[in-house]
Amino acid sequence: MSYEQAAQGAFPNGEGTIFKVWAPHADWLAVVVEGGPTVPLARLPEGWFEGTLAGIGPGARYSYELPGGRRRPDPASRLQEDSVHGPSTVIDLGYSWTDQSWRGVSLERLVFYEIHVGTFSPEGTLEEIIPRLGELRELGVTALQLMPVAAFDGPHGWGYDGVMPYAVHAPYGGPRALQRLVNAAHAQGLAVFMDVVYNHLGPSGNYLREFGPYFTDRHQTPWGEAVNYDGAGVGPVREFFIDSALAWVRDFHVDGLRLDAIHGIRDDSPRHFVAELNERVLALGQRLERQVHVIAESDLNDPVVVQRASEGGWGLAAQWSDDFHHALHALLTGERDGYYADFGDVEDLAKAYTEAFVLTGQHSVFRQRAHGRSAVGLPGRRFVVAAQNHDQIGNRPLGDRLAASLPPEALRLAAAVTVFSPFLPLLFMGEEYAEPAPFQYFTSFSDPELGRSISEGRRAEFGRFHWAGVQVPAPQASQTFERSRIDFARGQAEPGASMRRFYRAALSLRRALPALAEDRQDRVSATLFPPHRVLVIRRKAELSQALLVLNFAPERACVQAPEGRWRVELDSWDPTFAARNRWALQGVAERIELGPWHAALLVEVP
Repeated sequence: MSYEQAAQGAFPNGEGTIFKVWAPHADWLAVVVEGGPTVPLARLPEGWFEGTLAGIGPGARYSYELPGGRRRPDPASRLQEDSVHGPSTVIDLGYSWTDQSWRGVSLERLVFYEIHVGTFSPEGTLEEIIPRLGELRELGVTALQLMPVAAFDGPHGWGYDGVMPYAVHAPYGGPRALQRLVNAAHAQGLAVFMDVVYNHLGPSGNYLREFGPYFTDRHQTPWGEAVNYDGAGVGPVREFFIDSALAWVRDFHVDGLRLDAIHGIRDDSPRHFVAELNERVLALGQRLERQVHVIAESDLNDPVVVQRASEGGWGLAAQWSDDFHHALHALLTGERDGYYADFGDVEDLAKAYTEAFVLTGQHSVFRQRAHGRSAVGLPGRRFVVAAQNHDQIGNRPLGDRLAASLPPEALRLAAAVTVFSPFLPLLFMGEEYAEPAPFQYFTSFSDPELGRSISEGRRAEFGRFHWAGVQVPAPQASQTFERSRIDFARGQAEPGASMRRFYRAALSLRRALPALAEDRQDRVSATLFPPHRVLVIRRKAELSQALLVLNFAPERACVQAPEGRWRVELDSWDPTFAARNRWALQGVAERIELGPWHAALLVEVP
């Protein structure tokens, strides 16, 4: 990495290290090297400080000294070896990459596997993901999506309280481990996406406000102060976070970014921060001759996120569709509390399948106002869908997965709905074998008082859900973290092995069948069969078509078969996947006999 490639940080050049930092709130600033000198940096125009220390190279630990003797880590630190409160470490991010021929994965081929590094393996490191890459590729996954790895306070956490947007969390193995993981993933044909948080910073170790006007009280977010993306003279603030995004692509070869909760990125500028970030990342990908995708989490239900810039949009590759999850979850569980109040009918899932969003301008019971805009006309590849993800599991009081309350046949139904959708499917780690362990909300802040306040706020969050009397696990308790670990051995024995076979078969068919590759909305239709809770999804390609027949009731149903000759390609009650295989289809005649929680994929026979 050369000095010219980044806006801020410490950059070794073989003869010494160049230090550059934006600190308009300081009249004076010095770099303090452990066991070495304290050297004032030259103050440049517009709040910049810069200096070169000869003889200082990789491995040197340093801090910035601000007026009054305050010592703080580098805001653009690339490595925090001890904690986010201590000194930073100079590092050369050069690496012996072997992925020179890697060009990425096209958008329509993406199948995401979301991973929380700390609970994915016994040691909870990036290195420990590498031995599982072959198994994930064989499952049918094409992309890892890592929950945030930017440095945060304490060894354990979800990562959304990060405060060092350039530094890989040291307990996960640091920057070298991430480089090794990405290199190994590319060797297996897998892309790697980073979950990045630019809507807020965590409450502990966030020293940015001491350096410059990084935050504003003109806007508010659900997490407190908003990042100052639209104030006067805050070009360096925007550049600080955009350069962080570029660094993941440039220095770590990641294939895409998942922007956390962009509805919390408040920006009244003529050019929205998210649109600018996307444009800069795509330009870098073109220079590197790699496919790089920017995907956003957004609860706005607004197609502007993915519409082309020429159409007035921000041009991102895709966005998450929470409506799809909520419609499916409400059908499977019967829950109607909180945001599930707007869902629960088979019609909702039918609309999600054909239009991506359910709420497209009508009144939302949960929000008590109209919500959303229509996304009709956009292809399915513009949306990421999931039956489970870190939010929808972890933001429940007990962090319970669907496997904790639903029978295996309902889990196979959920898998079929997600995998055979026209959208980009996402699996949460362990979902493929019905991992029974919860994924709970955990923290390890060094300040006990902050930990208590997080616990109280956590309990208050569930006020709009009828979960009274549920004992919410203490986020700071070590047991909360430990019980959230997954165990891959469960996927080798029953019933996990059968579930995994079903996911593998479904993902294989998603790749193989032309009708499932066609994601134009006008090639997807949904038919309801009242009074049954049966939904039939028809997927059409130029020369073929497929039917996804779904029974969301815990009892049998019988529906009229569509005209034509049909062959059963995948049956969720097949004995390969179901020990109690009383309801497997014996063929398709005039009537289709469905068992409880039944999913079947049929293809047209010429």
